[in-house]
Amino acid sequence: NAVFDYQNDVEVEDPVVNISNPLISDHEIFGSFNNTYSNDPPDVFEKLNVYGWNGESYAILKFTITNRESSPLEGALIGLDIIPYLDAEYGYDTVTYDGTNKIIRSHRGATNVGYKLLSHNLASLYSFEWYADYSVDSSYWNWMTYGSIQPQYVSNTADGPVTITAQDPIILNTNDSIIVYYAVSVGANEAEMISNMNAAVQKYYSITSVEADHNLIPNEYVLEQNYPNPFNPSTAIKFGIPEASNVRLKIFNTLGEEVAELVNEYHEAGTYTYRFDASNLTSGIYVYTLQTGDQVISKKMTLVK
Repeated sequence: NAVFDYQNDVEVEDPVVNISNPLISDHEIFGSFNNTYSNDPPDVFEKLNVYGWNGESYAILKFTITNRESSPLEGALIGLDIIPYLDAEYGYDTVTYDGTNKIIRSHRGATNVGYKLLSHNLASLYSFEWYADYSVDSSYWNWMTYGSIQPQYVSNTADGPVTITAQDPIILNTNDSIIVYYAVSVGANEAEMISNMNAAVQKYYSITSVEADHNLIPNEYVLEQNYPNPFNPSTAIKFGIPEASNVRLKIFNTLGEEVAELVNEYHEAGTYTYRFDASNLTSGIYVYTLQTGDQVISKKMTLVK
């Protein structure tokens, strides 16, 4: 039950910098971190991109986590340690979970800050009053395996709350990576914060090259023929899922070798369209496969250059 955390394990691998010419946002901060400060397991490598846009009251955080251990990390949990700092002050704030919008809401008075896990299912949420030296592996593990969503926590001291999140456990094989997205939004009141978070969700769909329609829910799992087909160099792949689940969408060549992974994330029920860019591939037939739980659907597509 070892835990990789900022307080005890992190060493900077790539110094944190402002990206001078961001590709998908107006502002971007990047840094990467490893566990060589402590050399305690798990041996993971974390990259963090923070994206911001002019005139918007939200940011999107992209975590890319790679397993550097010699064996798979089974039952791996990924989450955040959040210490709210509302109006530049700690303490006496409330953490409330908005189940309708799936937002973790931190608020004191009118000021609201929201946190939302965009890419996966939020499986655990637990808050407690800050205390010195709380960052112990066994405690982190207990909080991350709390296993339910705490509906509300009210801080009654000037220390303020600490909030621990976790998503569903995964198996992360050696040298494999998982990408996790969170959004953070702010507002002068709850309604404004939610509105800004909704804008963040739409931006997330935009930067991950996905179009989502949560109103168009199929009765069964559907993987449509890509369009156009044949294609050069990009095509759209559309699928529908009747219930929320973890989704993988992969591309293989005729030798069965994986050449791309377009999706490896939790999705709500709905219909989704992803763009696939094959600029770096040669002409030929490729197989794209949708996997959701025990459902696997595959189709062929043709790249002509």
